[in-house]
Amino acid sequence: MFDGPFDVFALIIAIVAFLIAIKASSQAAELRRRLNGLEERFYAQRPVQPPPLMPVQEQAPASATMAAEPPPLAPESEPAPPPSVTEQASPPPLAASVSADAPPPLPASAPDSREPGFEEQLGTRWVVWIGGLALALGGFFMVRYSIEAGLLGPGVRVFLGGLFAAALLGAGEWTRRKESISNIAALPIANIPAILTAAGTAVAFATIYAAYALYGFLVPATAFVLLGIVAMCTLAAALLHGPALAGLGVVGAFVTPVLVSSGKPDYWALYVYLAVVTAASFGLARIRLWRWLAVTTIAFAVLWLFPGLDAEQVQVAPHAFHVIAGFVLAALLVVCGFMFGPAIEDGEIEPISSGSLGAYLFGAMLIVLSSAHADLALIAFALLVGGTLLVAWRAPAATGALGAAAAAVFIVFAEWAVRANPDMLVLPGGAMSGVGPGATDSSVTLHLVTAAIFAAGFGIAGFLAQGRSNSAIIPVVWSAAAVATPIAILVALYARIAHLDRSIPFAILAVLLAAAFGAATEALTRRETRPGSMIATALFATGTLGALALALTFALEKGWLTIALALMSLGTAWISLQRPIPFLRWLAAIFAGLVTARIAYDPRIVGDAVGTTPIFNWLLWGYGLPAASFWGASVFLRRRADDPPLRMVETAAILFTALLAFMEIRHFATNGRMTSPPSLLEFALQVCVTLAMAIGLERLRLRSHSIVHNVSAVVLTAIAGFISVFGLLILENPMLLSSVNVGGLVFNLLLLGYALPAVLMLLLSYAVAGHRSVAYANTIAGGALVFALSYVTLEIRRFYHGPVLLYGGTTSAEQYTYSIGWLAFGVALLGVGILVNSERARLASAAVIALTILKAFAVDVWTLTGVYRALSFMCLGVVLVAIGWLYQRILFRRQVVPPPAPQPNV
Repeated sequence: MFDGPFDVFALIIAIVAFLIAIKASSQAAELRRRLNGLEERFYAQRPVQPPPLMPVQEQAPASATMAAEPPPLAPESEPAPPPSVTEQASPPPLAASVSADAPPPLPASAPDSREPGFEEQLGTRWVVWIGGLALALGGFFMVRYSIEAGLLGPGVRVFLGGLFAAALLGAGEWTRRKESISNIAALPIANIPAILTAAGTAVAFATIYAAYALYGFLVPATAFVLLGIVAMCTLAAALLHGPALAGLGVVGAFVTPVLVSSGKPDYWALYVYLAVVTAASFGLARIRLWRWLAVTTIAFAVLWLFPGLDAEQVQVAPHAFHVIAGFVLAALLVVCGFMFGPAIEDGEIEPISSGSLGAYLFGAMLIVLSSAHADLALIAFALLVGGTLLVAWRAPAATGALGAAAAAVFIVFAEWAVRANPDMLVLPGGAMSGVGPGATDSSVTLHLVTAAIFAAGFGIAGFLAQGRSNSAIIPVVWSAAAVATPIAILVALYARIAHLDRSIPFAILAVLLAAAFGAATEALTRRETRPGSMIATALFATGTLGALALALTFALEKGWLTIALALMSLGTAWISLQRPIPFLRWLAAIFAGLVTARIAYDPRIVGDAVGTTPIFNWLLWGYGLPAASFWGASVFLRRRADDPPLRMVETAAILFTALLAFMEIRHFATNGRMTSPPSLLEFALQVCVTLAMAIGLERLRLRSHSIVHNVSAVVLTAIAGFISVFGLLILENPMLLSSVNVGGLVFNLLLLGYALPAVLMLLLSYAVAGHRSVAYANTIAGGALVFALSYVTLEIRRFYHGPVLLYGGTTSAEQYTYSIGWLAFGVALLGVGILVNSERARLASAAVIALTILKAFAVDVWTLTGVYRALSFMCLGVVLVAIGWLYQRILFRRQVVPPPAPQPNV
């Protein structure tokens, strides 16, 4: 039927399938060789000579020996070990008696257990296989040559083709009978009768098909009967000749329409022919239980769809007939436990049973997509989906096809939505004016009706299937299909009809769907617990919450959707307390992940409409309500377990709390201009808030023992340290790079940016003392000391230079004041250390005083002049002496030890 490139394609397919048949035959021969080897070893282990003569007093008849002196036997539960070489030479009395009574074994031929060499394989196998293939191809190409050259009339061609097929079939049967009556044992060589019969079968198929499709000698009914007869003969011959004939026969039958081609394709004739071939092949696979044959047939049948789907105008009717016929035949003969299919244990999902239905569902889906959703194609697709539900309901082995059916339904409706709205692939969500169903689109009404049928069919069948099987996986598959399919259809319809804009009708549909799933969840919860029921109930509960989330998505916009999804996480966590379904905990975490992804897409939540009011703006609702929801959800989830879902929700709670603080600070510092550069005020507020949250988490982790709280406290501390060093001490330092106006003399940005962080760092160091490493706590305390000293220094500069500290030179009085201020700060630290007996404060005092001494000898001695230089060193000396006196008299006062009292003489 098809010329040109399809000839090469057909030849490749024929050779590949030919190799598959070779492999099947080789495996059969290998199994036969192994069986003969096992028989040989079995007979070799049996004694073939009588036992050695025993003493006269021990000799007795076999029966007497068995009755009087039975040998020690192993327990019945443990088989006796095989005898060694010496044991075979002197068998026990029981073995000797049995072997004496048993008749001698029949002489068996000893098969050659060695591996055949290259020459033997070439002469006994490959040559025969290639010869069989050449015979079949020769018959095909002879017919084609006679057509192209016009050598013989059509009638003569058909007659000669039939004669050639009959000759091959006769030769195959004659050689089979000759081998069966010979005394030569079977050798692992190519099966010549099977090859000849296979070639004859393929030529017979080609001849009848040419007489019908090319020359019109046969009416469709006659051609159908003759093809059926040949198919039945092939089935019967394969029963006699084994898998080699089945493989070559099926390949020849499926490749025949390619090799014997006509100028104009007739898909009806082709698919009627393929239906007969498929029926014969499935029947043979069922009788002989050849799974590979069923898989090969399905693969070829689906491949035959592609040439017809490439046409500009797809002929829907014959293609629909092809997939429906193949689906029905697969259900009748291939699916285990259904009608005439093989038997299988109840509760098992069999891959070929499910895959056979899924393959034809895939073909029906391709027809729908290629025909631009033609009505007939959509109806045929709906019939196959309904058939899948029916077969899976009756035969649990085909339950896996439910997943394929659900996926195919979603792809069909998703393609229908995207084809009408191609811009949704590249543009953000929202109304798209001017995009809608066109005149060339298929009926929207039919799609709506089909969608309703699919949603109801999957949902109701999935609910009713619960409790019908003792398997744990089957009810889960049913419930997953029942939940996922209606939701997927609803999303596709929303995208097609509402164009991703707000739609109250679709929100109502989503609420109704959520109510249906909720009722199913409640009904399943009251039932007796069976294998897989917990997961199935969890899936319906998941569908309830997912449908509610869709309702919120359809009805809300911008930040409200974010808030709604966060509240869904809280609600799911609460439901998990009332209904302890494990998956509900994961669902709460999934909602938290969706909200987090939404924030990553647009941190401002509502775009430019955040507002200019400090604190009370959209950021408070967009971040604060999700943070509160996640904190509440974590409380509910923690009541049952500390598991990954809880940790995910806790992470989201901490993340949104921190983001709320950072975003509100940025909004406040920039007066609502969220893209403005950072400032000293923003950095100061961020450091203070981050340190405060770290202190809170350090306290919280001691009670919760949560790894999330533990890690988050460290992360927030690191963030605060990073902003402190690079933001406050370098980028926005008023003395180094920034010309910011710090404000008043005392109440200014310096108090917020350096003094308050120093206090918070000190509190954080005490919060972690004794609970984390000493180095960690001391590092934070060192940061507090650095910021406190920086505050003293900057305040002195503010006193001399005014609100802007960057400009102006340093006078001797200012330089002297730095030394006095540092010295006073060191003394204050020493006093605190003495009062509260804090070694850390005293060490900090020593560090500050040492820095002051270094400044005096490295800076003051060169920069100060006159009285300032003298006063600097005089004050430093007095303070150092006073400090020494304090250490000697108070901290490390020597205890005067009284002399020992004299001992009285005894």
